Amino acid sequence: MATVAFIGLGVMGFPMAGHLAAKGHTVSVFNRNAAKSQAWAAKYNGTAAKTPREACRNASVAFSCVGDDPDVRAVVAGPDGMLAGLSAGAVIVDHTTTSATLARDMTKECAGLGVGFIDAPVSGGQAGAENGALSVMCGGEPAHYAKAEPVIVAYAKICKLMGPSGAGQLTKMVNQLCIAGLVQGLAEAMNFGQRAGLNMNDVIDVISKGAAQSWQMENRGRTMCEGKFDFGFAADWMRKDLRICLDEARRSGARVPVAALVDQFYAEVQAQGHGRWDTSSLMTLLK
Repeated sequence: MATVAFIGLGVMGFPMAGHLAAKGHTVSVFNRNAAKSQAWAAKYNGTAAKTPREACRNASVAFSCVGDDPDVRAVVAGPDGMLAGLSAGAVIVDHTTTSATLARDMTKECAGLGVGFIDAPVSGGQAGAENGALSVMCGGEPAHYAKAEPVIVAYAKICKLMGPSGAGQLTKMVNQLCIAGLVQGLAEAMNFGQRAGLNMNDVIDVISKGAAQSWQMENRGRTMCEGKFDFGFAADWMRKDLRICLDEARRSGARVPVAALVDQFYAEVQAQGHGRWDTSSLMTLLK
């Protein structure tokens, strides 16, 4: 069992840190909203720290799960950040979805202090975090990954080193590109079926057992048809992820026309004031 820190207790981080405590690790947490840290500590018999620096004291593995590139820089390298509290030989595992450039920059900064850095974005949403069934895609040095992986498995269905620093984030971009086109296709299909007068529950029962099957169909098809869009990963966050994907595509020369189009559809959802609706809210644009 390890002494670990977890920075960021949002809808993902709160249950992920809980799985670490449930597996017997000694866990210290930090969240910008101190009440949330205290609530977590009371529920899981852990420690609520006042700063990332304090949370990371004595930790051999320190996790972060925050919002975007600037948030990671702040919690890792700020005056009271994670690096200020960690000792040489520790490893930071960043579960935030960020740019690959940020991951490489943080790896270099951490290396200067003898600390490892693993970029480790996740897929599986809030349900995956709560059920301990996330897919974790990692980038970094094999030795650092080997130290972190036995701890990460507390909430992972699969955890894999994808390559050097940034490879985890690049893999997450592939994941998000797949989802963007799939959700738009699903929205169009569900809307088409409704307008044709079909019983969509029956339609989903049948086609979800064939080649059209997907996680999105099985978990969001019916709720899309019912006009319910309060299921986890928000359109705001998807736009952030697609921005990262599109920036990387411009750098590499990859063509992603569908993703660029779907990004604009999500911009329409935001413009209507529904940025906190989940990603299946693309359905609303077709009504």
